[in-house]
Amino acid sequence: MNYRRSLSAMAICLVCALLFISTELLSAAEKPNIILIMCDDMGFSDIGCYGGEVQTPHLNRLAQEGMRFTQFYNNAKCTTTRASILTGLYPRFGKGGHMRQNMVTLGEAMKVAGYHTGLSGKWHLMKTQGYAKSEKPGGWLNRYDKTTHPFFRGFDSYYGVLDGCCNFFDPTISDPPYKRAGIRSFGHDDKAVTEFKEGYYTTDAFTDHTLGMIKEYSDNERPFFIHLCYTAPHYPLHAKPADIKKYAGKFKMGWNQMRKDRWKRLQEMGIAGENWSLSEGDSRAYDWETANQEFEDQRMAVYAAMIDSMDQNIGRIMTTLKETGQLDNTLVLFLSDNGGCSEEPGGRNPQERTPGPKDDYVAVGPAWGWAQNSPFRRYKSWVHEGGISTPMIAWWPGKVPAGAINRSPAHIIDLMPTFLEMAGAEYPKTYQGHEILPVEGTSILPLLQGEEKTLHDSLAWYWSGNRALRQGPWKLVWDKGVGEWELYDISADRCETKNLAKQQPERVQQMSKDWFAWAEKVELGTKVKQK
Repeated sequence: MNYRRSLSAMAICLVCALLFISTELLSAAEKPNIILIMCDDMGFSDIGCYGGEVQTPHLNRLAQEGMRFTQFYNNAKCTTTRASILTGLYPRFGKGGHMRQNMVTLGEAMKVAGYHTGLSGKWHLMKTQGYAKSEKPGGWLNRYDKTTHPFFRGFDSYYGVLDGCCNFFDPTISDPPYKRAGIRSFGHDDKAVTEFKEGYYTTDAFTDHTLGMIKEYSDNERPFFIHLCYTAPHYPLHAKPADIKKYAGKFKMGWNQMRKDRWKRLQEMGIAGENWSLSEGDSRAYDWETANQEFEDQRMAVYAAMIDSMDQNIGRIMTTLKETGQLDNTLVLFLSDNGGCSEEPGGRNPQERTPGPKDDYVAVGPAWGWAQNSPFRRYKSWVHEGGISTPMIAWWPGKVPAGAINRSPAHIIDLMPTFLEMAGAEYPKTYQGHEILPVEGTSILPLLQGEEKTLHDSLAWYWSGNRALRQGPWKLVWDKGVGEWELYDISADRCETKNLAKQQPERVQQMSKDWFAWAEKVELGTKVKQK
């Protein structure tokens, strides 16, 4: 009798265990995969579905079948944006750097939530940042601080460039002396990568690694989170000849006309709201009439070709998701780390060569960089709308409404809480013995489901002397080239054409006080002086 009773009890326990296991597997299977794609230094209106001339059929498809955001914000700069995306926090500017042990990364948080994790492409959060010049490939990798290395911060697999942007065709080629960065360091997991095969191109290679992870992670029940960080279209302007050929001669209208053409298409697409208008010229832009128009057309053609190549590779990702049966249960997000770039290291054409091949080092410069953000003002490193506004596409079949345009303001700090909510996980208070800073973002899941919702009472920015604070419809901006506060009503003037600072000095004073309170919180210290 006792023997039969024991067998019966064992059978009940076994059934309960099987039910528990099957429930856990079902729960894991229901959790969506997430692929977060970020490009580097791409303007607001470059891709086709945001008014650009570049052929981006795969991104256009994601936009048509998903959602486009009109007020999604980044941090105006590579490093600070990457820090915020990975931590759900505003970047800290003190001695500890942007990546600290009292911060948890998306890799770590999603891993705890039961996800496979991976990162391909640009990291740019190593403490040394790679700016100590290296004389040989991988020369400084052995000196990395594990607390700021992706493989030791929650990512099961990593492949890419650990500091800034490198030569696209051969990362063993050093940056020119005037850039003062030497050879950029490449890594695969915790090992240095110092050899690159013939026909190598970083955009393809980052995608190859991503495809490998999708195939590997699709072989079991656990969902995956993959962060793909393209370096395209960051300078140096490097693209394949066949891609460049598509765009040669397409930009001889010049930057002023390109801005106007894009502005018209943005209106026709319904991206531009009634409170938008085409902002005026930029103080750092060149005169088109006296420019070397052949050279200017060529460097913009190469830039366009770099985005085209990225779009081709995003098509490969979508094909692989379909082949692995993951297409219907994957959220795909696409955005840029900052606005179009005005930087021009070494000058306008320091090597007097045609942009495109691997032995050249050219950027698009301030005129094209400004025009790439049409209709907004400024560009990367500035915190007017042109520096901090990103095109953001969300695609998730059956979850994100097709063809939707969402106009609610949101910020990259919101991605961490969004992904954790999707994973059914809590943001940790402690991690590996460290107390973790409270998350500063808010989940955008309601926005992804088609709602218009206010997420933040206040948003703030800083980079290299430029400052901004947005509270509701009001935005306070400090342009280091101007040296005084500007005030805009974004609800009536999204493109910042009417400065209301003199009409509302009390609002300026109060918002300035609030910005400096935020500056103290993020450890800006002596970088800014109160005025």
